[in-house]
Amino acid sequence: MTAVTTEYPSKAKSSSLWKSLRSILASQEAILAITLLALVVLVGAANPRFLAERNMSDVLQGNAYIAVAAIGMSMVIVSGNIDISIGSAIGVLATMCGLIATETELPVIFSWLLPLLGGALIGAINGFFVAYLRIPSIVVTLGMLSILKGGLIVYRGGETIYNLPPDFGLAQLRPLGIPSPVWFMIVLTVLAALWMRYSATGRSIYAVGGNKEAAMLSGINIRSVIMKVFIINGVFAGISAVLYATQFTSIQAVVPPGLELSIITASVVGGVSILGGTGTVIGSTLAAVLLRAIGSSMVFINVSPYWLRAVQGVLILITVLADILRRRQLRRH
Repeated sequence: MTAVTTEYPSKAKSSSLWKSLRSILASQEAILAITLLALVVLVGAANPRFLAERNMSDVLQGNAYIAVAAIGMSMVIVSGNIDISIGSAIGVLATMCGLIATETELPVIFSWLLPLLGGALIGAINGFFVAYLRIPSIVVTLGMLSILKGGLIVYRGGETIYNLPPDFGLAQLRPLGIPSPVWFMIVLTVLAALWMRYSATGRSIYAVGGNKEAAMLSGINIRSVIMKVFIINGVFAGISAVLYATQFTSIQAVVPPGLELSIITASVVGGVSILGGTGTVIGSTLAAVLLRAIGSSMVFINVSPYWLRAVQGVLILITVLADILRRRQLRRH
């Protein structure tokens, strides 16, 4: 009788640990991390130059500004909305960053901070139309995309901004030998993940995206949550724009082609459900790095980089299909 009671807790503990481990390994974040590691090992074995320090740094740094923008986008999608104007917003805010640095006498720090306020303003406009006028987010942000993109072309005509100040290159700094965009990507991802998980507002975003009616009955102000999430998304777009603008010695006043697709892909492939209510910013950051690694690996194994768009489309379809199947399985249970 004594032997049975001493063995049972041990077996229960072992079973619980195994279930926890299996749950972690089945998560989207773990799948992305394992896929990224496998890609690095396989392509590195085929072409050792892929593992060179310079290329590994480029893999981490190249899509850092996309990963930062995907943090805000993930929050928007979790809330049950979407922002397809984010690429145009980054193009406008990056141009704004360069113009403040070259055409005003303000200290260079203002060229980094004012785009964040500009992004918050764009997010607030989008949020107001979605939250208070109840216009679908895809319609609102499609209109904002056209306004920003067309306005930038009319105002600056696609010119290139030169003569940037020597201390303008925030993205060119290397604190502790690590590129600053990588620092921004990691620190902002960790802070956003903790905020989404443990703050009342973060949990409210999940609640609104999962079931608006239930969230309303529990006392959550849905309009306020949606307004906040769009403003936060605008701030992250501003940070992304600053990193994008300061990575080189010149800025072209245009909207980067396909940027919104890359950001949305990082969020969706990272495990954020396009239907809202589930997902983490950690997954979106890993997905952004994975997409960059895939693009880089294509060069080293002599595959046309134009296939990257096709790969992005396939990944989106697979991820959305997996999410739909998962939701159906949960409903059955």
